[in-house]
Parts: sequence; structure tokens; C-alpha cells
Amino acid sequence: MNLIGKRTVRVGAAVAGVAVASTLAGCGLSEAVTEKANGHVKAVDYRTGTEGKADKDVQLPGWVPDQAQSVSEAIRTTGSERILRYTAAGTKLPGTCLPSAAPKTAPTLTADWWPNGQETKTTTICDAVWHISTDGTTVYAYKPETIDQRGAN
Repeated sequence: MNLIGKRTVRVGAAVAGVAVASTLAGCGLSEAVTEKANGHVKAVDYRTGTEGKADKDVQLPGWVPDQAQSVSEAIRTTGSERILRYTAAGTKLPGTCLPSAAPKTAPTLTADWWPNGQETKTTTICDAVWHISTDGTTVYAYKPETIDQRGAN
């Protein structure tokens, strides 16, 4: 192959490499933006509180009654924020949960089962960090973020 042919092959390979890199970077960028917007969230559902407490990867808080039903939780995997909902099924919160004002910060997590502004209705706090409210037999709980999320992706 002559000198011009070698240059053409090198230039062609370089252009192809840039095109592939741009495509891959574009995919990575899209995933990073989506992941950042998502905030690294894990969603879990359990039939009962007992089932949720047995999940060692997530583990529901101890104040959730074992008999709680239809438990749903959204968890920020890069921090401490969590929102939780369950059906009380005749259960009550433990005596260690105390009356409390609503938290000062709103959740950044969302779920189709979490009513907008639900955290403003909290009247109880459990484990010093879980803000609890009830609506009929449905219990809602919010644990505010305590870890700086700027740049977490």
C-alpha cells in the first residue's frame, strides 16, 4: 500500500472511531442525564411488613408493623431519602413514635402512590427521622434527605 493509501485508511479509521465514540458518548450522556434526573431511585413493593423486613437489601424500618399490608417504598440509593406507604390493617404505630410538626423540606422522590404535598400532613415522627401521616387506613411516611445530592449521579 502506498503512502496515500495508508493515510486514507488512517483517516477513515479515525473518522469511524470518532463516529463510534460520539454515538457511545451520546448514549452515555443520555443515560447519565436520565439517571441524574431519576436520582438513583429503587422502588420496592411487599405484601406485608414482615416480608419487607426480611429483604436484607432494603429492609423496612422497624416501626412498620409486621402485619402492614400492600407496602410500597421508593428509596434514593445515593442518599437517605425515602417515601413509604402501607395499609395499616388494624395495626398501630409503636409507642416510640411521637407527635411532631411536618418536615421543613419536601421530598424530591415521587411515586404514583404518593399524593403531592402528603409530607405537609405529617403529625407523627418515628425513629427521629420518619415523618408519618395517615389517610383512613393508609399510612404515609417520609424520611428527608440528609446527604448532599449535588453532583450525585
